[in-house]
Amino acid sequence: MNEPKIQLRGVAKAFGPKKVLTGVDLDIAKGESVVIIGGSGTGKSVTLKCILGLLTPDSGSIKIDGREVTGLSVGERDDINRQVGMLFQGGALFDSLPVWENVAFGLLSRKQCGREEAREIAIRKLAQVGLKPALGDAMPADLSIGMQKRVGLARAIATDPEIIFFDEPTTGLDPIMADMINELIVHVNQEVGATALSISHDMDSARRIGDRIAMLYQGKIVWAGAPGDIDGEVDPVVDQFVHGRVDGPIKMQVRA
Repeated sequence: MNEPKIQLRGVAKAFGPKKVLTGVDLDIAKGESVVIIGGSGTGKSVTLKCILGLLTPDSGSIKIDGREVTGLSVGERDDINRQVGMLFQGGALFDSLPVWENVAFGLLSRKQCGREEAREIAIRKLAQVGLKPALGDAMPADLSIGMQKRVGLARAIATDPEIIFFDEPTTGLDPIMADMINELIVHVNQEVGATALSISHDMDSARRIGDRIAMLYQGKIVWAGAPGDIDGEVDPVVDQFVHGRVDGPIKMQVRA
């Protein structure tokens, strides 16, 4: 079997007495798109931050391309993150920079090319997400939320990353725009050929963009499988979340 692009084993993380992750195990194959689902506060973002190196797990192993990435120096971590693109939940665009500089920010900050070449790359990436070249000179405040998401996606793929992380990509969007963003994510992943990890509580989005879905509950992955298999899952936790039912073990835990 080929080595996973990303591998988590027994990843645990607590903040004081609050145990958020209690032993996350997950393999993500090269070129695969995996979506981690779960309710608010279940540790989806913490898992993502641990993989990115923004948080250090209390225990467990995280490997990228077979290399252990926990405990790396800042310089070593930066080398790893050069192959990573990120679409943030709120877009996280720089208000003071025009769209093209937002898209090319990684290229320029790492001095991978000059400004003229960076602008050309940015315009090409904007075209990949369905935005016209003229928008390159616009400011983020002039764009709709949906367009800002597209710009964020263009920035995520500007460096042709091997791994792309998507943080709640459809949050705050109406159903039509959300579906458009989902289609763009699928299209971009196929074009770039990247390994993708998304976190979401939106089941429609998870089914659309994921080759596989993994559910996080009480700090662990309690189910993982193909999107077409999750609706028929009999596990009460998975069944309740997927179908949005009020009554069930997740509700009982909140009351307790």
